[in-house]
Parts: sequence; C-alpha cells; structure tokens
Amino acid sequence: MNRRDMVLAAAVASFWGFNFVVIDWGMTGVPPLLFVAIRFLVVALAVFVVPRPRTSWRTVAGVGLFMSLGQFGLLYTSMALGLQPGLAALVLQAQAVFTILIAAAVLRERPTAPQIAGVAIGVVGLAIVASGRGGDAPALAVALALAAAFSWGIGNVISRRAGSVSGPGRLGSLSLTVWSALVVPIPALMLSFVVEGPAAIAAGIAAFGWQSAVSTLYTALLCTIIGYSIWNGLLARNRSAAVVPWVLLAPVVAMASAALLLGQIPTPAEILGGMLLVGGVLVTGMRRLSVRGRAMTVPTAPPGAGASPGASGRVGPAATRRSG
Repeated sequence: MNRRDMVLAAAVASFWGFNFVVIDWGMTGVPPLLFVAIRFLVVALAVFVVPRPRTSWRTVAGVGLFMSLGQFGLLYTSMALGLQPGLAALVLQAQAVFTILIAAAVLRERPTAPQIAGVAIGVVGLAIVASGRGGDAPALAVALALAAAFSWGIGNVISRRAGSVSGPGRLGSLSLTVWSALVVPIPALMLSFVVEGPAAIAAGIAAFGWQSAVSTLYTALLCTIIGYSIWNGLLARNRSAAVVPWVLLAPVVAMASAALLLGQIPTPAEILGGMLLVGGVLVTGMRRLSVRGRAMTVPTAPPGAGASPGASGRVGPAATRRSG
C-alpha cells in the first residue's frame, strides 16, 4: 500500500471505531431497536443511487437479517443495557472466531493451523474479558454482544456460500450493504413494538433530537456508505492481506475514545483479554494454505459501522463487511 492508501485505511478504521461512542451518545432516550430501524432506513434510501447487487434475493435477505438486523439489533440492545462502547467494539471481534467455526461446520472448509491457533487465542481472550468485567458490564449485555458477533458470523458464511461479492458496481460489497438494508427497518420496528412497547417507541420518537440525528447520519452515511466506498477502493487497488488488518484499529479507537470522552477506563483484565483477542484475529490472517478459493482468512473488524467490505469470495474479506 502507498502512503495515501494507508492514511485512507487508518481513517476508515477510525471512523468505524469512533462509531461505537457515537452510537452510545446518540441513543440516549431512544430505544435501541427503534434506533436500528431508523439507521437502516437512512442506509436503504441509497438504493436509488446504488445498483442492485448481482446476487440472489435470498442472499440479500440473509445478509440483511444476520449482518444488519441481528448484529446491530443485539449490539445496540447490549449497549443500551450498559455495555461500554470500547468493550462492545472489542467483544464484537469474536465474529472472526465464529466465522471460522461456522464455515468449518456448514461449508466444510478446513481451518488452517494459524486459524485454529487464532481461534484458541481468541477464546482465551474472551474468557479473560468476561472474567474481568468487574461488575461494570452486565452479564446479559456481554452475552448479547457475543450473540451479535455470532449473527455477524452467520451473515459472513451466507455471503461466502453465495460467492458474493467483489469489484465495483453490482459486484461491490457496498451494493450488497445498501440493498440488504431494505430488509431491516420493518422487522426492527416490529421487534421494537413487541420488545420495547408502543409507549417506549412514542417516547423515543419524542426524544429523537439533533443528537440522535447526528448519530444516525454518522453511522449511516459516514461509516456505512462513505466508509465502504473508500474501503472497496482500497481493496480494488491493494492485496486484501494488506488492507483488512487495518480494521483492527477500530476497537483501539473505540476504547481510547470511550476513555477520553466518556471516562470509561477499561480494567486490566479487559485490556489483557482484548490484546489476546485482537492477537488471535491477527494470527488467523497469517499465510494461508496454497489451495486458492478454499482457504479462509479472517482478519477482521467490528462495525458497529455496518459492515466487511469484501473484496473476494473468501470468508476473510467478507468477514469485515460490517463494522459499525
């Protein structure tokens, strides 16, 4: 990568990392599932300018339900229950572990030795994070964040199984990101009605002020539409292995932003566990087996931003389609 592309990669990863703080800041007074519905309604408006992806509607629906609705519905709810933005960004990295395990079971893709080692390291890191919560993060909130990572992993495998998507236009992951957003608003609103209740929805709409609007525009436009446009360009010009690891800056930015702006200082156990988790993700991205098209690489990111800008049909690049 040249210097310009490195700056762009670092900028996008920073957008996605800061996204977690922006979500937490903008969701004040707004029920999480309602907030998800509003976010993806804004993203879905881009279907008027972004071409339809060249993949089946079944894939579009699957990605929308698991990568968007499942991931962000669970993530936003976990943050509403008290999970700090930095820790949320960190726990969501478990999607790399889940993607490898799900793909091995569903697609019969044999993990490489580095991927097996990376999964083991990541699991140890998650265990340390969980044991070191110190009462700051409710157990249910952590469990929901892990469920969000699991939902993201399922979405990755759906995308991989369909062979989506790479390249510009209808073959680009931005196209799949935007069109799959059509699946989210109505189910999210229905879930909000059942789980959060009509009174909470009415109160949330009344509380939706400039702060919530700025947060929505940041997540929908800057992190999802603009962020993925830049990211796709980077993947088109550079090797995936040179680009994708940059998203590991996202949880670092999220934790630093939460510490500086919200005073949320991670515990020593969270720092140690997080280092192990990120290290495990890096290990999974080591050189693959020489059999192209079957080896899996999953150096990955959070979303909180919406999502992996997949540059190939492999699980690895697809695994970073949503990052905030």
